[in-house]
Amino acid sequence: MTMTPHPRTPGMPCWASLMVHDLEATQDFYSALFGWEFRPGPQQLGPYVRALLDDREVAGIGVLATDRHLRLAWTTYLATDDADATADRVRYCGGTVAVGPLDAEDAGRLAVCSDTAGAVFGIWQAGRHEGAQRHGTPGSTVWNDLLTAETPAAAAAKFYENVFGYAARETGPDQITLEVEGHPVAAICGGDGHETPHWMTYFGAADVDAAAKLVIELGGRVRRGPYDGDYGRAVEVADPEGAVFTMIAAGTDTETTTG
Repeated sequence: MTMTPHPRTPGMPCWASLMVHDLEATQDFYSALFGWEFRPGPQQLGPYVRALLDDREVAGIGVLATDRHLRLAWTTYLATDDADATADRVRYCGGTVAVGPLDAEDAGRLAVCSDTAGAVFGIWQAGRHEGAQRHGTPGSTVWNDLLTAETPAAAAAKFYENVFGYAARETGPDQITLEVEGHPVAAICGGDGHETPHWMTYFGAADVDAAAKLVIELGGRVRRGPYDGDYGRAVEVADPEGAVFTMIAAGTDTETTTG
């Protein structure tokens, strides 16, 4: 579950971002859970902060407009070297571009899209901000899965192969691993049909069971587990506003220095 290619490499999951209603309360939750600190980020779409772990940027949180009543969810951003061209490929392959492409000051250029089954993801063309600067430690992103519900994983993979140029490899029953430069960077898993297709962000935890209890103490809830999965101990949780993510036993740290 390592992500060896550089965050700028097209197709690499490079950032995780969350839009919420109560920014202050959300910062309090994730600060207590992961030890995050925060500093302001680009403000084009409203108030937005970047989360830091040991002074390294790991995620972003923004404020959802009061008139928007959308499902709150962590959004996986995939790197591109040309956001406009990638957005065009998303449309050509049957997906939707909901926001952008637009500039986030000098940090980069972004768009928010959905695939043919409706799963939301972002695309990021790096400027000064290349993406997450820490990976694989408690409190940083470890992995990303696309859960496809009733859509077969192989069918869902075709969209991402065509848009991002991934190599797709079958790695289990109804499971496809997406590779960049020969390295696995994300997986597509056929779901149980109970939820709409969505990307799942995995954050590292030093002690998954203790972290699950802390989520509850902080006003969130446990949705599944803790359980022993293919990649170690994990638990699926929701924060107090309902944004779902998974915590998994952290592996080896990978740190990226950006300009």
